[in-house]
Amino acid sequence: MPPLSWRHHTLIQAALSRGPLKEKEFHSIFSDVTGKSLDSHKQLFNEYLGKINMELSYIQFELRACRNQYDGSVYYGVINTVADEQSKLGTKYAVPQIAFYKGIIEAIVQDTTAQGTISNIEALNIRLENQSGSSEVPPALKNFSMSQKEKAIHEFIQDQWLCATSDGNIGLGVRSFLDLRSWFHNNEIPTCDVCNEAGIKADLCSNESCTVRIHKYCLKAKFSQTRNEKVCPGCGTQWPYVVTKAEAVEEEEDTEVHQQPPEPLRRKKSRGSRQVEEEGSNEPSSRRFKRSENNEDEELTGQSQTQPSTQTSRKTKLENLATVEVDNAGPGPSTRRATRTSARLHR
Repeated sequence: MPPLSWRHHTLIQAALSRGPLKEKEFHSIFSDVTGKSLDSHKQLFNEYLGKINMELSYIQFELRACRNQYDGSVYYGVINTVADEQSKLGTKYAVPQIAFYKGIIEAIVQDTTAQGTISNIEALNIRLENQSGSSEVPPALKNFSMSQKEKAIHEFIQDQWLCATSDGNIGLGVRSFLDLRSWFHNNEIPTCDVCNEAGIKADLCSNESCTVRIHKYCLKAKFSQTRNEKVCPGCGTQWPYVVTKAEAVEEEEDTEVHQQPPEPLRRKKSRGSRQVEEEGSNEPSSRRFKRSENNEDEELTGQSQTQPSTQTSRKTKLENLATVEVDNAGPGPSTRRATRTSARLHR
């Protein structure tokens, strides 16, 4: 296999130095370094990723994509695929901080409601003694204070291992979704019935005896079309999914695009053409075509000519009425209003 080019190295370096990149940003970097649009060169993009991962596999790394389960956004990042003792040394966090992080992760994934979050108070009250793995608790875990826990949470959020949700709770960060895919699988975390990824933040089936859970973005892909039956794929219970107005409009537009004939076939007939057809089809076709053209020309100019002509006629009538009233005894109330209207027209 030929060595990686500078373009491949640029993509790797961007993912390493900037951390997890949003899909749009990573695609933009690819377009900049290759000069190719992703819309028309999707195969080339996949070939780049395959070649990069082929080389990174020799050092137990992988350029991977994941989805943030809280907002559905896709991210790209480089992760370590081996969890040995040597790789654990490559971190800036101390032993108590790592134990505290594990305690938070376990508390989040064990939530039976699949909300994917815990409160800040719950996080601070996590006991690190449960993370020691032995009967004798190291002093470093015993002496890990509340202020140190608060500082650790702030660092985890800043480094994208955790995230602060809109309701003020703590959830998993993008780095956790990237790195912990194997850990989720090995610990038998319930998966989404649609994408088969860990269902950390997901909706549950309303049937309490059913274990099906589905991510919100997977629900949208599965149930957004109004004609699809909205039932649980596991037990058949009605799933309380409401199609939004935007989704319904989008589906209607897609249906119109596929069902309606091309624009030239749907072109409306002009009034002139309809009039010719109503008068009969015995007239020679060349004469009907000429009359239709003349009627169409009249339509184009009719709108601009009709209004001035109407105003001129109204003005003439009012002037004549005013002249008659001067010759008679005097104008009545209605006539005076007409005269004032005529005066305004003169001005």
